[in-house]
Amino acid sequence: MYCKVFLLASCFALAAIAVPAPGPCSGACGTHDPSLIRRVSDGTYFLFSTNGHVGVVSAPSIAGPWTRRGAALPGPVKLPQGNDIWAPDVSLVGDTYHMYYAVSSFGSQNSGIGLATSTTLEPGSWTDRGSIGLSSTPGSPYNAIDPNLVKSGNNYYLNIGSFWGDIYQAQMSGDLTRPTSNPRPMIFNPTGSHAVEGAFTFRNGNYFYMFWSAGQCCRLNTNRPPPGGEYMIKVCRSNAVTRPYVDQNGASCTAGGGTIVLQSHDNIYAPGGQGVINDPTYGPVLYYHYMNTDIGIGDGQTIFGWNPLSFPNGWPVVESANPTPTTSRVVPTSNTSIPGGAPMYGQWYVALFPKASDIINMLGSGGIGWAGARTCAQGSCHVLNAYYSQCY
Repeated sequence: MYCKVFLLASCFALAAIAVPAPGPCSGACGTHDPSLIRRVSDGTYFLFSTNGHVGVVSAPSIAGPWTRRGAALPGPVKLPQGNDIWAPDVSLVGDTYHMYYAVSSFGSQNSGIGLATSTTLEPGSWTDRGSIGLSSTPGSPYNAIDPNLVKSGNNYYLNIGSFWGDIYQAQMSGDLTRPTSNPRPMIFNPTGSHAVEGAFTFRNGNYFYMFWSAGQCCRLNTNRPPPGGEYMIKVCRSNAVTRPYVDQNGASCTAGGGTIVLQSHDNIYAPGGQGVINDPTYGPVLYYHYMNTDIGIGDGQTIFGWNPLSFPNGWPVVESANPTPTTSRVVPTSNTSIPGGAPMYGQWYVALFPKASDIINMLGSGGIGWAGARTCAQGSCHVLNAYYSQCY
């Protein structure tokens, strides 16, 4: 497969590339607050969603076709806050799948977090373990919803939180059934209604990336905010899961920092409720729900979306899931300069979709220095000359 990158003046247009559309989805694509996992035994994808006692769909690929499978927790759960189950978070620990879930009501701090386990992911196979001892009431520093389990070394931590004090994190016991520390703040927006929720931590290289949703998630058809006030996905990073997180500009994320990863564009509206999965075909993939303005922006009209992620300069960038073999993204990384009429020079990051990437140095003399080809969707990417590389 040829991965051609023509290093001409057209690089200007490539650097200003449009935001890519979500990847394809067929079948039962409706979801809210999705949690995506791939079963290790056979590679089947399972998608768990808010409401419907945790609705479950499955598919042979991330693009579908998605088939409705029923509810993960069809009966009453063992939490005193009720049975309106939100924001499941599913992960594999050892040979057992763990699903943390929240029970609450809209706009309330009367919330609690429970745990269910399964060895197969199938509806009907889940055992409700009840409360993990994390709950909130009016006046609590956080709202105990939107759980997300993350591992660092031999320890596990649970992110929680929505509005009020925003995102908190607690270390979990060895059996993952209760916290062993008081939750501590991770992300906080000191302005307005503190519209931050749904944290998801993903490790890539030497960094932990905490993604979250900022803005208004719901009732957008009846109470639409000004542009930019709807859901969007932001990120901060740290070199340790518990340490202070900063954004791409170095701003503290407990003081309003946060770098936008994905926001409304074209007919894609209010993306959020996100997570990240390592996919065998695409590598890191950001998944989320969104609304299509050509269809509607009611609460029941959220759709499953996904995009591959690249990490130029160590920060996540959404990419296209449907590139042609010659599609390229060329982004300056340092010292880019274009003196009048002279060749461009500086360091450039070049992504050869879907997975190949490279760093090149455009020399002031007009020469090109390659820092070494990296990965391909298939085979290895070998530099053949100054104008293109080949994957085989």
